[in-house]
Amino acid sequence: MDARDDLLKLENQLCFALVTAARNVVSIYRPVLEPLGLTHPQYLVMLALWEQSPRSLGDLAEELAMEPATLSPLVKRLESQGRVSRGRRADDERVLEIALTADGRALRTLALPVPEQIMARVGMDAAELAGLRDALAPFAGRRAD
Repeated sequence: MDARDDLLKLENQLCFALVTAARNVVSIYRPVLEPLGLTHPQYLVMLALWEQSPRSLGDLAEELAMEPATLSPLVKRLESQGRVSRGRRADDERVLEIALTADGRALRTLALPVPEQIMARVGMDAAELAGLRDALAPFAGRRAD
């Protein structure tokens, strides 16, 4: 076996490490988000809306690196929970606008402890997590066409 054969070992694959890490991160968040009534993808939607609301479905999908068709059911579920509202933009009815409701804004206060709980679960502080996030930057935000 030469060095090139080692490159094909599963344990040496970046893609496998990233997929496994992503799955594990979601499982770490699950028990922290459950009391808030949120799934991990819903939490990401809420984080984006807490930064800016209202915003179009298209803008939200772009920020979250998701297809609008994938995001739409998440938004509908959040709407049924009373956390967001969906409506057509007054100046352009082609645009579906997503806005936080009062309950959605109030949920932000309940979510404030989430980052500290995640840091405690993974045994890393904010600086270590920021370093890890920054190391992943070459892989983030790029979508295959």
